[in-house]
Amino acid sequence: MPALILQLTRVGFLLLLFLFVYAVIRVIRSDLRYASADVAAASSRRARKDARRQPTGPDPSAVPRVLVVTAGHLSGTRIPLNSNTILIGRADDSTLVLEDDYASTRHARLTLQGTSYWLEDLGSTNGTYLDRTRVSTPVPVPIGSPIRIGRTVFELRP
Repeated sequence: MPALILQLTRVGFLLLLFLFVYAVIRVIRSDLRYASADVAAASSRRARKDARRQPTGPDPSAVPRVLVVTAGHLSGTRIPLNSNTILIGRADDSTLVLEDDYASTRHARLTLQGTSYWLEDLGSTNGTYLDRTRVSTPVPVPIGSPIRIGRTVFELRP
């Protein structure tokens, strides 16, 4: 076998080995990032649980003005609410673009009806959850109730 072909075979093998190691490192980093997000979500749930025990809470007559991501990859993201429909999913043209393996391209929709927002699942595979209850029909979203899509949790705030 010519020396050139042998050398190209070695370089090709090293390139494939490098790509494999790179992919493994990316998966490990992703898992560590989501594990830390899960820990943050658990502490956020504890804080909400403690807040529920206190008599003060959000005013039920208040109008939601902002959508806040409380857990997940986009934690801390704030989207101002207006009369437009909010599409949630992995599609690039969604209002809230999720980089989550458990989110569908067009996962859910928030629409303003009167003074309250309604959440609708758009036939997603893994479901949309409003305060631990799977959404199957359009439901009104109370202020401060957690909405979960995959590993992402968000809520409406005044």
